[in-house]
Amino acid sequence: MPLRRMAVGAAIAVLSAVVAPAQAQADSPAIPPPGRITVDVVGVNGSGCPQGTAEVAAASDNTAFTVTYSNYLAQTGAGSGGTEFRKNCQLALRIHVPQGFTYAIARADYRGFAHLQRGAYGQERANYYFQGAAQTARTTHQFNGPLTDNWQAGDQTEYADLVWAPCGEERNLNVNTELRVYAGTSSPQALSFMSMDSTDGSVSTVYHFEWKECTAA
Repeated sequence: MPLRRMAVGAAIAVLSAVVAPAQAQADSPAIPPPGRITVDVVGVNGSGCPQGTAEVAAASDNTAFTVTYSNYLAQTGAGSGGTEFRKNCQLALRIHVPQGFTYAIARADYRGFAHLQRGAYGQERANYYFQGAAQTARTTHQFNGPLTDNWQAGDQTEYADLVWAPCGEERNLNVNTELRVYAGTSSPQALSFMSMDSTDGSVSTVYHFEWKECTAA
């Protein structure tokens, strides 16, 4: 396999509802809340994130959280197995935020490395949803060979279209990602691959928060 190189590149506001359930204010975006956010991984599933190969951490300024993978690679050609062309990962996250606030995912930044032969192509797909709610639309970013370089993709959601975590309810945030690599018109024996992993922690997927304050209904 060619040498890979890497570039340096939550789910609920917990409230005490005494008289009426809490709701998110529809005012202008709030600044990040005080205190510290914590992120617990309560479920891991998928061929792209075997147990112990995905780490999650909240930013110290409460603006985002990161996911770092260490074994997330899809490939085709050169004797690759029939299922190696597709890898996926679903993480169930329990994100604890300061009382009185709720959040949405405003932007997600994905990074990795790709080695794609001429005629081959790779795809990065992603979506997320709160436990018990409808999934957001799956986005797809495609990268065409020839390419041997770092790759980067981003998904931005307009403020009016943000999906907010319900105030006063504790639900997991499910984060889904997927990598696919197709030989296309390249030689079936030529190796192509696409990764979203990092051996030194320098390449992470970053999910950026938008904030609202919760008030009594």
